[in-house]
Amino acid sequence: MKLPEALEMAVRTDPGLIRAHNEDAVFADAGLGLAILADGMGGYNAGEVASGMASTLLATNFARFIPTCTGHSDGAGDPDFASHHLAAEVSAANLAIFNASHSQPQYAGMGTTLVVAWFYDNRVNVAHVGDSRLYRLRGKHFEQLTRDHSLLQEQLDNGMITPEEARVSQNRNLVTRALGVEPVLDVEVHVHDVMTGDILLLCSDGLNDMVEDEDIQLILQTLGGNLELAAEQLVHLANDNGGRDNVSVILIKVLGDYPVPRGWWQKLLAAMT
Repeated sequence: MKLPEALEMAVRTDPGLIRAHNEDAVFADAGLGLAILADGMGGYNAGEVASGMASTLLATNFARFIPTCTGHSDGAGDPDFASHHLAAEVSAANLAIFNASHSQPQYAGMGTTLVVAWFYDNRVNVAHVGDSRLYRLRGKHFEQLTRDHSLLQEQLDNGMITPEEARVSQNRNLVTRALGVEPVLDVEVHVHDVMTGDILLLCSDGLNDMVEDEDIQLILQTLGGNLELAAEQLVHLANDNGGRDNVSVILIKVLGDYPVPRGWWQKLLAAMT
């Protein structure tokens, strides 16, 4: 199922001012309704391998799968089949990265965070692991839709530190969940409604560590009519504020509806329920 006119996407990734290599990996295809962002970790550029594996495996598998999603037997009897499929694909990518890290010594210990947004049937299915984030701007309301899997988030949740202390904490980049670290992964998946005019932002922590949420919101509200310029400005501001890490952003604007075509029997079943 293609979404040729329902979504607009813009992508930027930059090594920042300090890091020699860019270990982020990004993929976005408006026609597929798919956006993937991974932030790799590990020595000797292994993080670049992990994030690249995650984005490539997911993009390749979904490019084969999505055109078959036409609302027939794929999801019959399971309204959450898209979320289940997304979680299964992320789990498979995790296992592939884990096996690679254990079979090749130069990749030992590699891993990657991940956030994936799959726009399907007028909703967005979101899978995330680690501290890469998804935000949504709807009108004047800007909110973070994912919750970091990090030591810092756990400290905040437990009341051990205040939000003000969190902004200067030395534990900002210690994630508690990542692809490739264990053979079995707890993938967090949520489904969110989508409205025409929504702008969604996927980003690595190189953005939100350098730029306050209020400033991100201001850029999206001011430049939301030009996604390419907005993405460029977000990366530019992260670097202006220090650029201590790789920074990647994917912006998606919802331009219209994208319902899944349904067969006559599904329409009849929907009318009867």
